[in-house]
Amino acid sequence: MTEQRVIGETLLSVENISLSFGAVKALTDVSLSIRKGEIFAIIGPNGAGKTSLLNVLNGVYHPQQGQITFKGETRKQMKAHESASQGIARTFQNVALFRGMTTLDNIMTGRNLKMRSGLVAQAIWWGPAKKEEAEHREAVEKVIDFLEIEAIRKTPVGRLPYGLQKRVELGRALAAEPELLLLDEPMAGMNLEEKEDMCRFILDTNDEFGTTICLIEHDMGVVMDLSDNVAVLDYGRKIAEGTPDEVRSNQAVIDAYLGVSH
Repeated sequence: MTEQRVIGETLLSVENISLSFGAVKALTDVSLSIRKGEIFAIIGPNGAGKTSLLNVLNGVYHPQQGQITFKGETRKQMKAHESASQGIARTFQNVALFRGMTTLDNIMTGRNLKMRSGLVAQAIWWGPAKKEEAEHREAVEKVIDFLEIEAIRKTPVGRLPYGLQKRVELGRALAAEPELLLLDEPMAGMNLEEKEDMCRFILDTNDEFGTTICLIEHDMGVVMDLSDNVAVLDYGRKIAEGTPDEVRSNQAVIDAYLGVSH
């Protein structure tokens, strides 16, 4: 656990969320809340419903039951464009970048919602559109400096090793200046050094920008070191929630990970 962070009021909460795909129940009556400024982890065995829950939070999936409250506004479901415009950004379990585009251009796509110029103005790159792009490029360069990837700013991301691709994807999300950052297995497939770097950038993002972070992660060492609070899913149900120490000693969590309850 890191030094104590300043945790504020509830930023996002879900109440009694249930999600099914035909006869398959992905989530059943899940409730949790994420407070402003915290790092919140969602953990559980494979197939527990973790990514499905993240997809509900940013509007990719629409639950059949329950409600979502974000920044005080309650709705039955979050729509993807609403989540992005209101300050939720996302990375994915499998890297989702434009492989033929450079690092700089990939991160620039994270600024799209903040651009006000029309397509014609952007195409001819004149007047206000030219000024606006310069301002957005300046913001992107700050993200590149923050993530220490200046050396690859002009490199097509398809040529980069996996760990750097994950860092570029984080950069694209940060370029949107989110209030809530959703990270789906940010350490997956990384070696120890790459994990240490990603942990540092996640902590720095939370500390320097005040970004609230919700992450899915299988590495329990990472979860226990980074998180303020942890929710545990098993077969689509929440079986525990609390501080890392509370969750680690919870018998239901121990059983789920050891397979005792199944």
